[in-house]
Amino acid sequence: MKVLMLNGSPKPQGNTARALKEMEMIFAQEGIEVETIHLGNKDIRSCVACGGCGRTGKCVFDDVVNELAVKFEAADGLVAASPVYYASANATLVAALTRLFYSTRFPKTMKVGASVVVARRGGCSATFDELNKFFTISGMPVASSQYWNSVHGGAPGEVEQDAEGLQTMRTLARNMAFLMKSIALGKEKYGLPEKEPGQWTNFIR
Repeated sequence: MKVLMLNGSPKPQGNTARALKEMEMIFAQEGIEVETIHLGNKDIRSCVACGGCGRTGKCVFDDVVNELAVKFEAADGLVAASPVYYASANATLVAALTRLFYSTRFPKTMKVGASVVVARRGGCSATFDELNKFFTISGMPVASSQYWNSVHGGAPGEVEQDAEGLQTMRTLARNMAFLMKSIALGKEKYGLPEKEPGQWTNFIR
């Protein structure tokens, strides 16, 4: 089994990276392969609503997002992690996720999603909700923990003082591993849920 983890922090060795490493440790114990990609320091432009991906099956901006698409399709789970900026996620990560989810046509149903957020003080819950919406619109079960998936720390390394936050990350990884393994067994026995043809309704009529 494979998990793709996206680090949306500009700092490669900051508190967000430390939170993900706590999860990596548990995934290794569970026999799950992990690939962590650092996105927060990359130049990733936002979606321009050109519709090109609908014709080609990939984003017209041929950058790391198209590389992520191949990895995401092969993964059983996706973790999106971000520091908190003004009670929301890093704009670079949001741009990547928007293009990644919108431009890809492979089924995401029953891939397990998890968001991780890091803040000095406040804004974690709003950012947590923001990231989870990518999963819940895509038929992806969302992994939970013993608390909302957040750790606290300002300067790099301060997260080491947040014992509860690091425990939350370990619990999240264990729960995510259990979900992925359980879903794999369920797919073998029952297959995926039936998917109806899409119904599009505009609110103006």
